[in-house]
Amino acid sequence: MRKTLIAGNWKLNGSGESITELLKGIVAGLPETESLSVAVCPPYIYIPMVADILSDQRVMVGSQNVAAHAKGAYTGEISASMLSEFGCQYGLVGHSERRSLYNEADADVAVKFKVLSDSGIIPVLCVGETLEERDQGVTESVVSRQIQAVIDQHGIAAFAAAVIAYEPVWAIGTGRTATPEQAQDVHAAIRALLATYDKAIADTVQIVYGGSMNPGNAAELLAMSDIDGGLIGGASLNADDFLAICRAA
Repeated sequence: MRKTLIAGNWKLNGSGESITELLKGIVAGLPETESLSVAVCPPYIYIPMVADILSDQRVMVGSQNVAAHAKGAYTGEISASMLSEFGCQYGLVGHSERRSLYNEADADVAVKFKVLSDSGIIPVLCVGETLEERDQGVTESVVSRQIQAVIDQHGIAAFAAAVIAYEPVWAIGTGRTATPEQAQDVHAAIRALLATYDKAIADTVQIVYGGSMNPGNAAELLAMSDIDGGLIGGASLNADDFLAICRAA
């Protein structure tokens, strides 16, 4: 049976004081259950502090990005081994903001996926379509292309220890969200694609939803058979909201 994963992506938000208070609230109210995994992805500079605060807790630490290189003259980059050294257990790759704002192509994302995996960090592969692509009816082909880039480079076995996050770009930070049925359809299509290569991996991989999940819609979304959790943006910056989603899971 697949566990549920609720992961908070803090993006470019937070300060030492606000993060300490946020984590204090999350730790104090986290539900006691073995069926739920919880993680937070702070900005790079706060990862050591967050890892230290959470060292004896059930909340894991993730990164928002990773360098494609192990080391070298790449000013401003952070390698997978550095993230591992500071306790990162998850790492986001291919977030729609990285694809759109920083021009990361599918092949670039696939490289980053592998460097995380090789360092023992679970990659969270973010995939999803823009509003224009949804209106054109090409959602499944876009998502399949983004996943196929990883399979082509590294094989289906790469997903044996990975997470996929479906994030419809038109539902991120807009207050809009896919209906539970729309999200379920894409999650089921992702699982069906993986099953054409390896049914066992398809059946066990966690596929989480990343399109403005919040306390008001979490229960309906998480009730869908192929939605295994959420990648939470704005709601992860408020302990009460984040905990409400965890309870819904």
